[in-house]
Amino acid sequence: MTPSMLERIKQDGELIVYTRNSPATYYEGPDEPAGLEYDMAKMFADELGVKLTMIIPETLGDILEGVKEGTAHIAAAGLTVTEERNKQFRFGPAYQEITEQLLYHADNPKPKSLSKLGGGTLEVVAGSSHEERLDYLKNIIADLAWKSVTDLETEDLMQLVADEIIDYTIADSNEVALNKLFFLKLRVAFDISDPQRLAWMLPKDGDDSLYRAVVKFFEKIKENGELTRMIERTYGHVDNLNYVGTIVFRRHVAQRLPTFESMFRTYAKKNDLDWRMLVAIGYQESLLNPDAKSPTGVRGLMMLTRKTAKGLGIKDRLDPESSIKGGAKYFAQTRKKMPESITEPDRSWLALAAYNVGFYHVEDARIITEQRGLDPDKWIDVKTSLPLLAQRKWHKDTKYGYARGWEPVRYVENIRSYYDILRRDDDATDPEDPETDVFDILPSVL
Repeated sequence: MTPSMLERIKQDGELIVYTRNSPATYYEGPDEPAGLEYDMAKMFADELGVKLTMIIPETLGDILEGVKEGTAHIAAAGLTVTEERNKQFRFGPAYQEITEQLLYHADNPKPKSLSKLGGGTLEVVAGSSHEERLDYLKNIIADLAWKSVTDLETEDLMQLVADEIIDYTIADSNEVALNKLFFLKLRVAFDISDPQRLAWMLPKDGDDSLYRAVVKFFEKIKENGELTRMIERTYGHVDNLNYVGTIVFRRHVAQRLPTFESMFRTYAKKNDLDWRMLVAIGYQESLLNPDAKSPTGVRGLMMLTRKTAKGLGIKDRLDPESSIKGGAKYFAQTRKKMPESITEPDRSWLALAAYNVGFYHVEDARIITEQRGLDPDKWIDVKTSLPLLAQRKWHKDTKYGYARGWEPVRYVENIRSYYDILRRDDDATDPEDPETDVFDILPSVL
């Protein structure tokens, strides 16, 4: 008897998934791969007891062809369920809804509709749902014209609009949300679709064993809250930093980071930290100002208290190198102190909250989280409990009492935003050019 697709995958010990390289799908994080599609695919592969192999084909067309030919078992690539695709492929349960949005440059007039683009250049990815949407709309809108490109991703087209090389492109709202901190001159003109479903794509054949396993998997992660947590991990901080805040951040980093970058790199490495995370903490604490001082007497670039500095052996909090050394050591100690049950990236987010409000207040919030029937090891749940520490109803029964619990939530989400920008800009530098650092490219976006 011929084994089913699911049986063959288990026999081979490998799940092959085609994906795209983007912050919404899959990318190489500082320590391991990351992205919503990766998180979901890794969890699914682990449930099957097999190794996950994620492959990034050259084009979207290659992804679709690979699934059709059986080169890949699944395409997990932020793919929209469309009428045309439904004729050729089978889709798993929807895990997210998006709208398709027309993007333009902020310095140009905002277009009122697709019929009034003024002859501007509109480019979309060939074979995408955006191309399919335009094909449908051209039957309604006279003279609607666009160019479909095969060698670029949606992010590349967003960059071309930001650089004023083309006038317009179309992107999914989730990709727009994740990229708005990086393409500061991009604006959304309007939605060109109703909400659309994103789902995994599978071959459309008589063997539905893998499809049934996918359906069962998504039913499980929706019911137990894991899907919500994974989505929060990807998108939970994207609305935290506005346009002006991003501009100011980039300008400060461009002006101030060169003086301290080698120190951040040195002490991050000594404490097994990502140096860009350490910079993000320093910026949140002091705007990278070594002479910073709070009304409560916290001082220096990493804003160490007198007690903390003494415990770390730091004698001069206003000395930038001493402050960075102390901040790196303190954050590393706090992260290590977190219970072993907390995994990354939640471990770092909770350690950041503890850096701000204190380890034991975070522990109180974790206890409250468990009392509320939520997961005390997940930032998405604990961050809803931290503000409760300011309410007598909740803090009166905690061991460490009142805390301004909304502050660490804002603190962590700001740092997540800063870290994302630093990581993205650092990744954009030329790895073959040792003279190019993150601050070299920052002024170009101002």
